[in-house]
Amino acid sequence: MKQTNLKIIQAIREAANIMLSAPRGCPEELIHQKGGTFNFVTEYDVAVQRFLEKSFREIVPGAKFLAEEEGEDKRVIGEGYTFIIDPIDGTSNFIHGLGESGISVALLKDKETVFGAVYLPFADEMFAAEKGGGAFLNGRQIRVSGLPVDKSLVLFGTSPYMRDRLCDATMDLMRGLFMKSVDVRRFGAASADLCYVACGRASAFCEMSLSPWDHAAGDLIVREAGGTVQRFDGTEVSYETNCSVVAVNGPARSEIMKICGEISKKYGLR
Repeated sequence: MKQTNLKIIQAIREAANIMLSAPRGCPEELIHQKGGTFNFVTEYDVAVQRFLEKSFREIVPGAKFLAEEEGEDKRVIGEGYTFIIDPIDGTSNFIHGLGESGISVALLKDKETVFGAVYLPFADEMFAAEKGGGAFLNGRQIRVSGLPVDKSLVLFGTSPYMRDRLCDATMDLMRGLFMKSVDVRRFGAASADLCYVACGRASAFCEMSLSPWDHAAGDLIVREAGGTVQRFDGTEVSYETNCSVVAVNGPARSEIMKICGEISKKYGLR
């Protein structure tokens, strides 16, 4: 792996110490409401992001940033290098003392993702991928599973910040996935869900609306592990707007895309 990417990984591990320093169950005075229903940010989110941006400016001088908290170039991805950062994906889990939360970082060059890393500090699992170089978990190469839908778990997200508009569609999605799979799981951190598909713990992950920082790093990790990532309607995912995301292995792809395609048509989703 390139020296630059190794430095990025090291910075992420150092930033994770900020998360690990928090009590399990974030103090209420450190939690703030931001735009959207049940959309929260903690002072730990902000601290992690500031640490990462400072570190990454030294590692990749001149890079731009698209980040969930205090992003200086929100939704602007141009030529050169751009970091897409979620300082704590799964903030609600983090607030309530659940371990399914982590740091997600993607590095784009001329609008193409060239590196992605997702670190789950409470499990000490570092997922990383370099374009054309494969996907890895703590240095060991990973691949998506070879199991069909009816022999595997399927993961999904509920797009909680858009529950008023997407609740019915999400429940239809969950039912469709549940009826075809061994069972469904909802962990609450899309970056982790994508990595679980990449390493074969589940055959697919589906969610109707994700921000770029939720899935940019995980998308590359899934693809480098042999999976595919698309919108529900089969088109390419976007990093300049919110969009639906379905990540899936080969054997489950046809069945999962059929379910997501039907939901997309019924509810007019992309």
